[in-house]
Amino acid sequence: MTQTQPGALAFEATIFQEIRAAARITFADPRFAMRAARLLLRQRRAARVRAQHETAGLHVPPFVIYSITDRCNLDCDGCYDKLLHRHDRTELPDEHVRRILREMRDLGVSVMLLAGGEPLLRESLLDFTAEFPEILFLLFTNGSLIDDAVIDRLRSQRHVVPVLSIEGDETLTDRRRGRGTYDHVMAAMARLRKRRVFFGTSTTLTSENYDLHLDSSHLRDLIGRGCRLFYSINYVPVQPGTEHLQLRPEQVHDLERRLVQFRKSLPAIFIAFPHDEIALGGCLAAGRGFIHINAYGDVEPCPFSPYSDTNLAGTSFADALDSPLLQKILRSGVVLDETDGQCALWKKRDWVCRLLLEEGGDGEALRASPEAISAEGRQGSAVEQEAAPARVDE
Repeated sequence: MTQTQPGALAFEATIFQEIRAAARITFADPRFAMRAARLLLRQRRAARVRAQHETAGLHVPPFVIYSITDRCNLDCDGCYDKLLHRHDRTELPDEHVRRILREMRDLGVSVMLLAGGEPLLRESLLDFTAEFPEILFLLFTNGSLIDDAVIDRLRSQRHVVPVLSIEGDETLTDRRRGRGTYDHVMAAMARLRKRRVFFGTSTTLTSENYDLHLDSSHLRDLIGRGCRLFYSINYVPVQPGTEHLQLRPEQVHDLERRLVQFRKSLPAIFIAFPHDEIALGGCLAAGRGFIHINAYGDVEPCPFSPYSDTNLAGTSFADALDSPLLQKILRSGVVLDETDGQCALWKKRDWVCRLLLEEGGDGEALRASPEAISAEGRQGSAVEQEAAPARVDE
């Protein structure tokens, strides 16, 4: 049984809309226009492949978030990867990564968000992307490793879009990401703009940086620096004691107004999570619109729901999409409401954890219950201990 829903179909349509928008805002440069045309052609081909699999009973999401490494050269406050994932395991070797990418491409996955850690610390990263021009890669990076050699490779791989993380101004960025980070990002922007590489930024929206990030003068300044894509991702309070950083209700409601205004008046693409999912009928995780793969090959509903019963080291991507955990979430009938601007699966993390335990803890990536996160923000092991007899050794 497939899991196609109106929201999933609308999500696919949104991908086409954003690529067309990129073509419009870069129309003055024929090289960008040609690139957008090629991207649209590849997206249409992938959509046809997904439709064929849908008919055969397999729902393939168009979008995958792949945290391809757990290594990072920064130590950002509230980092979900640092707080939710164990770091005592071995990353998937290159041959496994290539096999997984090949399987995803062949099934019709057409957009991949590369995250980490810092993805550019994976030495083979741009070798991987070069081998799969059919996939549009959104490379989420802190920008510190974008030197001329990296830009040379990006210029030859126009299907790879660097997205630089920034928290607003210098004070806010350096406070969360470390002293000097803002200057590194600005320097990377200058290099990318000079070499005519299409790039964007990603900002974790909090109650503290909301007004600055969504100030039109701030956005115009970044557009003037060459940025043409803005990702706004609502803060998820993975670290205990940071709940006050979540967007306030009035900010959640105001975000829609501002996005509508910016999309009409500014020459850039604006994408917001989970806000844009609300318009598509709610949470798109667990394969409805996307899934998450961590550095060790665990297939998870989303980055903020670090539970898995399937590991791609020994499972095909097609079989992973049919994992019991993902299917239980998709077929549960539970409403994953995000209208308050908060991640639905994070709010229901106890429920997801119980679904996994119903499987007997079978799998290589059983995660600790989020309620066991300690006061220091590190993950505990209460649920792992409860399910230990049924766990497969790693």
